[in-house]
Amino acid sequence: MRWEEFGRSENIEDRRGGEPGGGGFIRGGGGLGLGTMVVLGLLGWALGIDPRLLIGGAEMLSGGRQHQQSVERPQRKGVPPDQMGQFVSAVVAANETVWSEILPRQAKIRYVPPTLVLFSGATRSGCGHAQSAMGPFYCPLDRKVYLDTSFFQDMQRRMGGGGDFAYAYVIAHEIGHHVENLLGILPKVQAAQQRASGRGQANALSVRVELMADCLAGVWAAHAEQKYRFLEKGDIEQAVRTAQAIGDDRLQRSSQGYVVPDSFTHGSSAQRVQWLSTGLKSGQIQACDTFAR
Repeated sequence: MRWEEFGRSENIEDRRGGEPGGGGFIRGGGGLGLGTMVVLGLLGWALGIDPRLLIGGAEMLSGGRQHQQSVERPQRKGVPPDQMGQFVSAVVAANETVWSEILPRQAKIRYVPPTLVLFSGATRSGCGHAQSAMGPFYCPLDRKVYLDTSFFQDMQRRMGGGGDFAYAYVIAHEIGHHVENLLGILPKVQAAQQRASGRGQANALSVRVELMADCLAGVWAAHAEQKYRFLEKGDIEQAVRTAQAIGDDRLQRSSQGYVVPDSFTHGSSAQRVQWLSTGLKSGQIQACDTFAR
């Protein structure tokens, strides 16, 4: 993936601790240890259970005991100086450019970009306390995406889903939730979840929200490719492998040995690949209407 020509977004809020850029570049093979926190972090991103955060793209794990100190770091706004921060800023900039063009054209709505918050360990969000164990998520209340970039290394080590375009897909997925919010979909889904007759029905709504965000990530990538010609051999396969790896069925089978479809919150591996591919092939927001199918 050639991202160096994307430009850089100023809509970055850097709350990471230590020196700017602490943690290394995403191409490295680092990451957290093999302890329970890493496992819970990955499962929390794909199998979370708090409906308030399902809409944002991630949820708190019930019963999780993360002993992370919540220390607010100085907030540095603008383009981070380190290479990891540069990568994130570049992907956000490419999303801003594409969505500013296609959202008014396809949906008659002006694109108002979100802020992406980089943090380490824990921070505060408009949706409550944010921890690395929650994985990346979008908070519709403050219209910010929250990302601890150590998640990228965890993707590579635990899910087999590494690679720059796979990481860009994760960011684009969360920005896809912001697009859903601008379209007025998230408030409607939240209201429908509150009226749901049971957990299974509420989960089914969450699955549709997540699959739509996968599709919108594909829409972004399709238009970004037309504009920048940034994709390289193997990039699409990386994103597909990531989508497969974070399917609810695969994660449930890996963690507990069996699958409970009614508990799905993000969709099966096949569904996630299907909707990402739909966005990539169509480039159309209308094609991402998971609620009509």
